[in-house]
Amino acid sequence: MNRKGCLNAGIAGNWAWRRDDKVVAQIEFRAEKHRVVFDYRVRQNGGDWEPITQCVPLTYVDCFYGGQRPYFICPGVVDGKFCGRRVGKLFLGGRYFLCRHCHFISYTSQSEERHYRLMRRANKLRMALGGEPGAAHLIAKKPKGMWQRTYERKRHEINWCENEADRHFVEKFAHLLSKEDREMFFGQR
Repeated sequence: MNRKGCLNAGIAGNWAWRRDDKVVAQIEFRAEKHRVVFDYRVRQNGGDWEPITQCVPLTYVDCFYGGQRPYFICPGVVDGKFCGRRVGKLFLGGRYFLCRHCHFISYTSQSEERHYRLMRRANKLRMALGGEPGAAHLIAKKPKGMWQRTYERKRHEINWCENEADRHFVEKFAHLLSKEDREMFFGQR
């Protein structure tokens, strides 16, 4: 919203989400000096549509190189305690827009298995070097302007991540291996 200028005081408008050129959701907003007011409707459990007007406070933090960055102050109340977290995103998970903590929303990586996280990390490093993701590809050559020791550190980290991912994967599925294969991977067991 900030990038589009929608958090500047006096700006009002609406957002619409479409699927196959049909509006599936819409919200109206109005920005004031230190808050944003959202107007929308919700329907829970197939009941009637209920109009909601929600005021979300804003706070501004100075940036190192000038300017200010706006944040929402989560208006959630969980177990009788006001949340008040400074957050960049709010989520609709019921009637109101609240932070991920109030809606108990976890990051995808928090439920991702360790070998997948390690492979994603290795792929990210591979692409940062200008290469292709995936262990089937060679690690890219050192990009121009990168220090040799930085390149070597990234190569070492890619190899470590991929080896650890392989080890975790094999350990997880060791029960599917024959006795001979388990001995090959893990030694005498």
